[in-house]
Amino acid sequence: MARLKLPEPYDFALSTERFRAFGPDLANLWDGEALLRAVGGREVRIAPAPGGVDVEPLDPVTEPVVRKLLGAELDLVGFSRFAAEADTVLARLATALAGFRPPLAPDPFEALVGSITAQQVSMFAAFAIRSRLIEHFGARVGRVHAFPARERLSAAEPEELVAVGFSRRKAEYTVALARSDLDLDGLGRLPEEEIRARLTALPGIGEWTADWFLARHLAWPRAWPAGDLALRKAVSVFYRHGEAMTTPEVRAFGARFEPFQNLSAHYLLTGLRVAP
Repeated sequence: MARLKLPEPYDFALSTERFRAFGPDLANLWDGEALLRAVGGREVRIAPAPGGVDVEPLDPVTEPVVRKLLGAELDLVGFSRFAAEADTVLARLATALAGFRPPLAPDPFEALVGSITAQQVSMFAAFAIRSRLIEHFGARVGRVHAFPARERLSAAEPEELVAVGFSRRKAEYTVALARSDLDLDGLGRLPEEEIRARLTALPGIGEWTADWFLARHLAWPRAWPAGDLALRKAVSVFYRHGEAMTTPEVRAFGARFEPFQNLSAHYLLTGLRVAP
């Protein structure tokens, strides 16, 4: 294996916790020791190593995908300094989860379909449905599957997605996204409001999905998915003694984490699971 250096601090176990917490993800498969992902028709194995990860194979095709997946572009040093001075809650979480780099979705289509899958269901249900979609429509590469290509799902009918666990509406939303003429790879070059406008013009894609696209694919520092039920719960538990909060209240609350709303959201969500 070849060593891929990652910005310090980096904790492999914490950073890959998501792929073990909610059940198997066939496109990002945990094999008990390492993370597997299909890249360019090859199985890529990502294992912990001092100062980063060992990657096999590591080359100009696989490296950018692995860096994206492992959240290498996120400013963890700046966030750690910010958290230490922000408030006692965030300071405690930044210490307890030191080295946690939230994983990102390397592909924009995968990011959006994943969000559609997770709409209004638990993460356990979302992972299970996502894996059935991947198994049925994605190509197997070694022990892992490639996430279904946009072209493959554009050729599918909604009924085929319903058969693997999608609701009728989510199946229609996914097929409509696949068949749309929206340039997903070009969205990151646009202003935030234009990205939101183009995404929410599609059926079934609302503010929540757009927020997570900005957070988990584009890695925008200020992305703050205030409408997420789990984030609302985390903010409530950590800052309001469990008192229920509305989406507008949580959205306004995000201002205190400027300009690190994205990392703050991930630390609050993960902290609720592993460092309450």
